[in-house]
Amino acid sequence: MDKINVLVTGACGVTSRSVVRALNKSEFFKNRCNFIGTDVCYNLYGIYEGLYSKVYKVPGYNAPEYREIMQRIIDENNIEYAVIIPEPEVLYWSEHPFNVKFHRIPPKFAKSVLSKFSLYSLLEGTGLTPRFQLVPKNVTPDSIHLTFPMWIRDYSEGTTSGMGSFMPKNFEQLSAWLKINEHVDTFMLSEYLPGRNLACFLLYDNGKLLKYGVAERQTYLMAKVAVSRITGNTSQGKLLNDTRVLDVARRAVEKICERTGETMNGLVVVDLKEDANGLPMVTEINIRHVAFTSSFANGGLNFAETQFLLLTGQPEKISEELTLEFPEDNLILRDVDGLPIYLSHFKDAEIGAAYE
Repeated sequence: MDKINVLVTGACGVTSRSVVRALNKSEFFKNRCNFIGTDVCYNLYGIYEGLYSKVYKVPGYNAPEYREIMQRIIDENNIEYAVIIPEPEVLYWSEHPFNVKFHRIPPKFAKSVLSKFSLYSLLEGTGLTPRFQLVPKNVTPDSIHLTFPMWIRDYSEGTTSGMGSFMPKNFEQLSAWLKINEHVDTFMLSEYLPGRNLACFLLYDNGKLLKYGVAERQTYLMAKVAVSRITGNTSQGKLLNDTRVLDVARRAVEKICERTGETMNGLVVVDLKEDANGLPMVTEINIRHVAFTSSFANGGLNFAETQFLLLTGQPEKISEELTLEFPEDNLILRDVDGLPIYLSHFKDAEIGAAYE
């Protein structure tokens, strides 16, 4: 069977490599894909890991020469399909698509959720997001409408991995954080949510929800290096069976589409955090895969495979169930120098005993 040429943007990043691993695990696409990567190449490890036949160094999506260079790469490699990962690049492709097959996120939706502020503003009044407000550098205690502790962060488009985020417990800590981050003129405050940190994958095809999956982020890689203790890369987590999370995530996505006048398409990952009463609230919507993709595939729920069955015109091979039932004692483990590990059943060991 002939191989298909697949372009993967942001190829050196953790998430892009997770998608490639998921496709390599698929019974339909294993050994069928020739992966061509493009990246700004800050992370050289991804170039030499062996997942791609080649990786091109390219400028950012907003560079004047970006489109010409990408078109040349597409033409030279006979690219048929694409996986777009960096979120500002996803928006660019949604608004200015190339002539290849990819799961195109509705452009108004993509633009609306690219920053936390625009997302929260669009969902304001629905009860689906935490309370929030914007603050300038000269903020005073009287102008703050939320109670401490709270989150403060940079809310510019495409910020990820806890960038610029901090949980001040009083006004003095908030003021100090504003002074440290002197390059950012305006920050967003949001209500502190003490519960579980969750992610809900939602894969749509022309308005129809085909697959979903829920995961929990429990701890983070190199958490000590971030003041927020959140680095964006999970070191321990698990796959969940929780339809409450699905309900909140789905309502948020479909409410945004209702307000933008679009039909939902493609894969998004809704981040949620539980409030003090255990109610999941939307904190972010990623218009792309996240690193959980390969762990879901290891557990039998392969979102990348389903996407490519659609893109390659094989929808009859997609199973009918919306998700899988995962064992309650499953565990996901990740470390800096190793591939993600999925344990369908995990039991902690007693002191002095060996793990089985």
